[in-house]
Amino acid sequence: MCPIWRLLVLLSLLSVPSALHKQPWRGLVEAHMDRPALARIIAQGLMKHNVEGRIQNLRLMDSLNASGQMAPGMVGRLINGMNLQQQQESSANITNIQLDYSGIRMSFHKEWFSANISLEFDIDLRPSFNNKIIKTHASMNLVVEFWLEKDEFGRRHLVIGNCSVEPSSIHTTVLTEDISPKMKHFLRNLRENLAKVIPHLVESQVCPLISEILRQLDVKLLKSLMEQAAAHKFNQL
Repeated sequence: MCPIWRLLVLLSLLSVPSALHKQPWRGLVEAHMDRPALARIIAQGLMKHNVEGRIQNLRLMDSLNASGQMAPGMVGRLINGMNLQQQQESSANITNIQLDYSGIRMSFHKEWFSANISLEFDIDLRPSFNNKIIKTHASMNLVVEFWLEKDEFGRRHLVIGNCSVEPSSIHTTVLTEDISPKMKHFLRNLRENLAKVIPHLVESQVCPLISEILRQLDVKLLKSLMEQAAAHKFNQL
């Protein structure tokens, strides 16, 4: 483990209880104590790797046009008579990204745990047939699951499970007012396709980073962090 991560982990451990309790607990333990160490490590790692900048640089319009539902191009399908050059003039930019670093929620059950991360951002769309920028707001929760698994020799290793945006958490809202009746059909289709495309784009940036962050942690240390968080919550019951 590199020195910078050792330092981050050490600083995180200083702020959590050192005593581990061996008493059993039932069901899933929601670790909603003030900034669990593991949540801080994930947040610091995402900030270090500039995850917000990565999301902002996503080629959203290319993904919308490449969507199988709207081939050969979302804008071209919605607006009759548009040629390829006009499609290329359209733009869709992600702005005002807000990832809730301080609100990462950790859940634990024995040697299984998950992280729930909330993020939101605006999308500025400029159709080629209209110079007016259409601003849309998108919000969602991404959940990633991990667990410790023993091999045939009894040694634990980290297994990274599902990492995806919760479908029910995806919300898109058109912020631009004074929309003409002609544009309403366009915006309805836009929102539907954003809900299909955005989750995969966000997952492609956030999930590999979380995997990299946790794989840099020693398995014994990771288990200790899980036990400390669970024991702390158990003490509060």
